Amino acid sequence: MQERAKATRRSLLEAAAQLFAEQGYAATSVNDISAKSGRTSGAVYFHYTGKEGIAVAVVEDRFATWPQLAARYGDDTVPPLERLVALSYDIAHALTRDPVTRAGARLWTERTVIKAHVPDPFALWTAATTRLLAQARLAGHVNEGVRPARTARTLVPAFFGLCTLTEAIEGTTAFPDRLTDWWHLTLRGFVGDCDVLARVEARSPAAGRQAPALGDAL
Repeated sequence: MQERAKATRRSLLEAAAQLFAEQGYAATSVNDISAKSGRTSGAVYFHYTGKEGIAVAVVEDRFATWPQLAARYGDDTVPPLERLVALSYDIAHALTRDPVTRAGARLWTERTVIKAHVPDPFALWTAATTRLLAQARLAGHVNEGVRPARTARTLVPAFFGLCTLTEAIEGTTAFPDRLTDWWHLTLRGFVGDCDVLARVEARSPAAGRQAPALGDAL
């Protein structure tokens, strides 16, 4: 019974995420989620206490916690600045391809119409970015004038804003190019060059497919 309940919860969450990502919170009903998942409306209310509950669960599942990315920024064998850049490409990739992540992002922007507390994803992102920038500064990989906490509080919303506006104007297929352009501008302020992008490409096949070589991006 426990495994069946888990399967039901997961199917409801994934069905809701696809609908939220495609048409938004307001345009999605419990009946829509029920039909999409092949479960009853009663199952939605039993497992998630309604549409608000399942919306919060979608945000928490990917967008607010990013548990699958923790290993990426915690790997001390990779220089911290490279981890930060690679992490941004992983997140951009998820925002392009993963329905639950995409739904979480859209639901957060629509949070004012959701009658429940929607978790703030930026505290975790900002803490991780602060940690990586502090490590990079200690290792002498960024300029001494870079203040990790203050810089992180600027970088995180700037990244999210870049993704949001890029999708609205050009579509998600433009994420890799725009993100690479953004890092070329940003890294010059940190370290004066962009060699870190080439190293990220060499280390990570996923990032390498998205980040063009330095000469191509300039």
